Amino acid sequence: MVFRKEAAPKTRSDFMKWYQDQTEWTEEHSYDDPANTSTELRNWFMEMTQTFPAMNGSFASDDDDNPNVSDYSIGKDVIYVAFAWSLAEQAYTTMLKLAEKHGVGFFDVSSDNGDILFPDNGKLKAIDNTTTNSNNSTGGKESKPWWKFW
Repeated sequence: MVFRKEAAPKTRSDFMKWYQDQTEWTEEHSYDDPANTSTELRNWFMEMTQTFPAMNGSFASDDDDNPNVSDYSIGKDVIYVAFAWSLAEQAYTTMLKLAEKHGVGFFDVSSDNGDILFPDNGKLKAIDNTTTNSNNSTGGKESKPWWKFW
């Protein structure tokens, strides 16, 4: 997923809450029209669809046999893309390169603890990748691994 850097929180826990809200798809518009998003995300989309054509919308591919056809969900602040698994590595590399080029953020949705990258002076930089456990009963103290009983 790519996103507007100005719209996204910069801590993992807040970002993940924001991500959940974004993927509820509650905005009052069609999610296949790049006119509904920012200039930077629209430019990213236009270049991305040269390699991975859109499945739906006004930029949809006419080639039903093209294995690179991908499903784009375009929100005001995010573009979420679903690719064929066989294209995962190429898609990841292309998304990352174009996110950096167009100055938008990148979130690796496919990974359990995926990188959240924000543009910073022409490069993408990761935010702190640690997670917090909301079920932590230690009162904020660091807990021991289960195998350390002392």
